[in-house]
Amino acid sequence: MAMTNLEMETQTQIAACLEAMNACNKCYVSSLKEYDLALLTESIRLNREAAEICSFAASALSRGTDYKDEILSLVVKACKACAEECLRHEHIHCQSCVEACLRCAEVCGGATITV
Repeated sequence: MAMTNLEMETQTQIAACLEAMNACNKCYVSSLKEYDLALLTESIRLNREAAEICSFAASALSRGTDYKDEILSLVVKACKACAEECLRHEHIHCQSCVEACLRCAEVCGGATITV
């Protein structure tokens, strides 16, 4: 049975959320190992928040939640905030996080996101 456009869109959103979650988790763990940890505290906090929100969103979307629009709005907000903060840092893990978060925000928000 072929997927509908809405089902394909939802699968794309789930994949983007999982990609952002993984990038945020990697950035979080990598940041804890950096010598300039004090400069990364806000990044670490936002990594955790975005990862948790994206994880919840992927789970809720896979269940067919009635709150899809509200959840996706929160995903966009969290990913954009995380990307904005990580953009301030030159670490490779931060730049990877920026890319994944911006992609997720675009996929889940339906518009191009710039920081």
